[in-house]
Amino acid sequence: MPPSPATIELLTIGELSARSGVPHSALRFYERQGLVHSQRTTGNQRRYHRSTLRRIAFIRASQNTGIPLAVIGEVLALLPADVAPTKEFWDRASECWSREINDRIARLERMRDRFTRCIGCGCLSFDECALVNPGDQLADQGPGPHRLLGP
Repeated sequence: MPPSPATIELLTIGELSARSGVPHSALRFYERQGLVHSQRTTGNQRRYHRSTLRRIAFIRASQNTGIPLAVIGEVLALLPADVAPTKEFWDRASECWSREINDRIARLERMRDRFTRCIGCGCLSFDECALVNPGDQLADQGPGPHRLLGP
């Protein structure tokens, strides 16, 4: 008896892992996080719709740019469970990711500039160094290890 069209569309976890390059454990983790969804057979085996391959590609591409899984999940929650991300979906997500990445770049540049200024002065003084004591926040409390003392 030939397989029904519905079963042709479904992949086992092994097939999904082989086709996506993502380990079984990661696929199960993605499912627990609600990033991908499976159907269960009567024997309680996972079956994934083919569109899951595109969802995984979206997850991996987003992770490779440093986007946290929680943020990826928020975006994927906008799609129905067995719907693959479309080009338009990728474009909208890309706009969000671009803002996030640009913010991260700006923070890293500020850190680099502070570090460069610190190396340039060479003091590493706990009293004056902007890197060790940003904005000299502890000077008003007098000498001593204020962050080590309890309230």
